[in-house]
This record gives sequence, structure tokens and C-alpha cells, in this order.
Amino acid sequence: MAFGDEKGVVKGNKKVLLKKYVNGFVQESDMEVVTDETILLELPHEGSKDTVLVKNLYLSCDPFMRALMSKMSESHYIEAFVPGNVIKGFGVSRVLESGHPDFKEGEYVWGITGWEEYSLITDTEKIFKIPFTDVPLSYYTGLLGMTGFTAYVGFNEICSPKKGEYVFISAASGAVGQLVGQLAKLMGCYVVGTAGSDEKVELLKTKFGFDDAFNYKKEKSLRAALRRCFPKGIDIYFENVGGAMLDAVLLNMRDKGRISACGMISQYNLEKLEGVHFLVRVITKQLTMKGFNVADYFDLYPKFLELIIPYIKNGEITYLEDKAEGIENAPSALVGLFTGKNIGKQLVVVAEE
Repeated sequence: MAFGDEKGVVKGNKKVLLKKYVNGFVQESDMEVVTDETILLELPHEGSKDTVLVKNLYLSCDPFMRALMSKMSESHYIEAFVPGNVIKGFGVSRVLESGHPDFKEGEYVWGITGWEEYSLITDTEKIFKIPFTDVPLSYYTGLLGMTGFTAYVGFNEICSPKKGEYVFISAASGAVGQLVGQLAKLMGCYVVGTAGSDEKVELLKTKFGFDDAFNYKKEKSLRAALRRCFPKGIDIYFENVGGAMLDAVLLNMRDKGRISACGMISQYNLEKLEGVHFLVRVITKQLTMKGFNVADYFDLYPKFLELIIPYIKNGEITYLEDKAEGIENAPSALVGLFTGKNIGKQLVVVAEE
């Protein structure tokens, strides 16, 4: 049914709320799926200038969302979540009606939206028109959205890689890690990744083209594992884990190495964060370690697309998605990120169209 035939219709609007602030590991019970709310599919008569009404198609599950669920969490690109309110994150949506001149009915957008079937978006600076629709729209939750752009910024822009350098990636089978590894290989680097299962390790080596990989859960010593994989040391570390992994890496970095601090998933669910013991190596090895917020680099998004779109169309990038069907399964999909349940980019299919 065309939207023109639906305008003014009241529709059911399933949504996911934060039920309570989270301490420790996030649980499905920390969230609530509401199924009895409705929405009128039209813009409000007043105050609708620059507002966009969208139908959400795909929602992205990302580890950083856990950090927004704690009472004392800091707001960054997305405001910290509040109990009783809809959870927000990155997603792909179709515009149903628009009061903003840059967005037209029927166009597709990606960016910050609510975990619900329909959203009224007022912060339109955080949604972006989808320029290429000849690739799967779900890619804009990951490969062509925040995930892929994070991989590009954290590796290409922050680490300034050179051909022949030695690159290590933690959580390498995850949405960001799998792309960093492939970008590194396309630049002629030697690439090793780590993951939490033998199945994921095999994927890194056979599907994503990593030179080597290991299951960190089976290693008695992370430091020894890294020495085995990098006898000459590591030039670039793409950090997704933190904790003991970061300590082991610091002991195996080469002089003037670079560390891109993208995430530290091992710490997000801890009430007492782990310390890092070997930061003195940042001095003695003359290392550069930089954290980043990808939102500060959105001016480079067109440059990223120029690089990545040809790789996709030429089949030079392999991309795996792990899809949960239905918004009612969004909480379990998000929780699964922290137990290693997903393989590839975890997303939720709200509606195919």
C-alpha cells in the first residue's frame, strides 16, 4: 500500500523501552517490549517544521548502547537512555512524511532513530539520505553506515597504515573488526585477528582473508599468542576489547606503533573496571594511542563511500549480517553481542519495506 493511502491512519507501533538502569551485564529483562501503543501517521499540525516521520526497516545493535543504559552514563552522539523511554540507535528507515526540505516522502535514510516501528524524528542532523539503493538497504546499518565508517575512520584516518605493516584486530569477527581486517589486506598489510570461538577464527582466515587468527579463550597466555603471530611485533592495533588484551598488546607493539581505540567491550558490563598495567610502553615505545567518536568525522563520509562502494561492487569486500526478525527480538539480539552469539553485523529486521 502506498503511503498516500495510509496518511492519517492510526497504526500499531511496537517499541522497546529501557525498563530500568543497568548494573553489570545487560539482560533482556532490563528492556521492555510494548505492543499496545499506536501512532497517527502524519506530522503534528504544529511544530512539525524540520520534523520527519519514518517507518523503521532495520535497527542496528551496537556495543556502545550498553554504555548508555547506566544511571551515570555520559551522553555522546546519542543521549543516555532513561527508564520508561524508547531506546535509540542507528537504523535504516523510509520517509513517510517530511517537514524538512532535505528529505522527501519515499526516500530512504540512515541514522539515529527509535527502537520502534514508526518514529517521529526531530533531530534531523543525525539522519542521512541514502545515496545508493542498488545495494541491500540493510548495509546502511553496518557496512555503509556507522559500523563501516567507524572501521574506515579508525583504521585509514587515525592509523595512517602503510603497505607491509603488521596489524592486529581484537573482536575481529565483529561488525567493525571484519571490515578493518579487509581494509588492511586491501592496503597490503599483514593482518591477524582474534575471536571467541573456533568457528569465528575459521571465518576470519577463510572468508575474510586474514593471514592468521586465534581463539583467545583457548590461549594460556595472550602475550605468548601475540608473540607467536607477530614475532617482529605489531605496528597497528585496532582496539575493540580493552582489559587484558590491551595489556598483552602493549607488550608486543613495535616502536612508533599506533593504537586506534574504537571500543572496549570487555569493560562495558563491569561495575569495577579493570586496570591497564603496561601503559609505560606508550612512552618507551613512542606509541600513539587515540580514541575517537566517529560523529566528529562525518564530513569524511563521502570520501569513505568513494572508497568502499567500488570494493563492494567488485566483490572485494565480504560482509556478514546476523539478522533477528521482528522488533520483539531486539532485546535478545542486543544482549547476544556480549556473549558472542552473533556472527557478523547484528541487526534487527523490523519491516522489509
